[in-house]
Amino acid sequence: MIIEASNIGKKFGKEWIFRKLNLRLEMGQPTAITGPNGSGKSTLLQILSAQQLPSEGTLAYTSSDQRDLAVDDIYQYIDIAAPYLELIEEFTLNELIHFHFKFKQLRNGIDLQEFKKKSFLEKEGNKPIKSFSSGMKQRLKLALCFFSNSAICLLDEPTTNLDQKGMDWYKEQIEEVLEEKLIVVSSNQIFEYDFCLNKIDVTFFK
Repeated sequence: MIIEASNIGKKFGKEWIFRKLNLRLEMGQPTAITGPNGSGKSTLLQILSAQQLPSEGTLAYTSSDQRDLAVDDIYQYIDIAAPYLELIEEFTLNELIHFHFKFKQLRNGIDLQEFKKKSFLEKEGNKPIKSFSSGMKQRLKLALCFFSNSAICLLDEPTTNLDQKGMDWYKEQIEEVLEEKLIVVSSNQIFEYDFCLNKIDVTFFK
């Protein structure tokens, strides 16, 4: 999977958040989007996920078999975890993961029971998501990314609300999928992206 951005920019009202940004993202080449709070990191990640459109420039998505993918179809290939994305809190854990994997496929070698075990949530299956702690919810968001077979994994401030055990778990899961997913991490915390081979500082594109 490849994502190519050509001269993309985004503005809100009359203010440009960033402009003339060119990048090429590939599997096995994890990339960090960095910059201080308010610099446009999350906005760029949302544009890459096709949740927002750029104000200028173009995006192109190419599958592993060299097919050009339509922006309207890219959601099938993407998983995203971010603080601003909410889980369906009325669902139990079992209901939520069954619902999620109606639209996605599990990674090879993982079934729903293994999903819960690897997420340290195996005893929580019948509990509603609204009863989970903030750390459990974040771990679940990340697990939905790590344990699906989607080719693109976009992570915005991925260790938000995680304790040290959760951070260690995050690093372990990242190591498992580094070579099989296109990974982009939006963060200003270096320990969240210190495995990334490439770095994009959005403050350079004002």
